Parts: sequence; C-alpha cells; structure tokens
Amino acid sequence: MLFLAVTTAHAPLSTLDKLKAIPGDFWLRLLIAVVALIVIVIFLRKVAKMNKVVLSVVVFILVTVVGFNWIYERTEPAWATPVVSFLSGFLPSKGPPPKTVTPAGQKRT
Repeated sequence: MLFLAVTTAHAPLSTLDKLKAIPGDFWLRLLIAVVALIVIVIFLRKVAKMNKVVLSVVVFILVTVVGFNWIYERTEPAWATPVVSFLSGFLPSKGPPPKTVTPAGQKRT
C-alpha cells in the first residue's frame, strides 16, 4: 500500500493541470497579441490594394508629423537622438531633451 501512495504522489502533472497554473494575465496578453496580429494582417492586405501615390502621401504626412513632434517636444527614442539633435538646430524646439533620473540616482542623458 505504501508503494502505491509513493508512486501516485510523484505522478507527473497533466497538461490541464499545467495550463491551470498559468496566470490569467498571460492568457489576456496572448489574446491581445493574437487579435493585434490578425488586425495587422488585415490592415496590410488593405494597404497592398491601395493606390501607391495615396499611400506615399499618407506615409509622408505621418512621418513628417511624428518627426516634427519629436523635434519640437524632444520626445524622440534614443536611436533617433543624433538626427533630431542635428535638426533641432534648424527647426523650432523647446530645448534639449529632458534628463531622466535612474533609480540609482545617476542622471541619464
């Protein structure tokens, strides 16, 4: 009888038990990622059917608006800082990018 108790106590978990152990937050994020992927595929298929001139104008306007916003507000990502710093000398800007403080108390530029 003791042998039966030992073998059943160390039985591997079933797949259903392993799935139940995964937090619900993971499943929500997975669902959002799958829906986002489906939306992106549908969007790209619609874009592929568009007139290329209209698409070029829309992309140009979008890039220009984002670029001018980055230059004026200085909210650009780190990889764009060299170009935005160069362009901010010619275009209106609020000034240098804000310095953020890391948790260790050291300033990050």
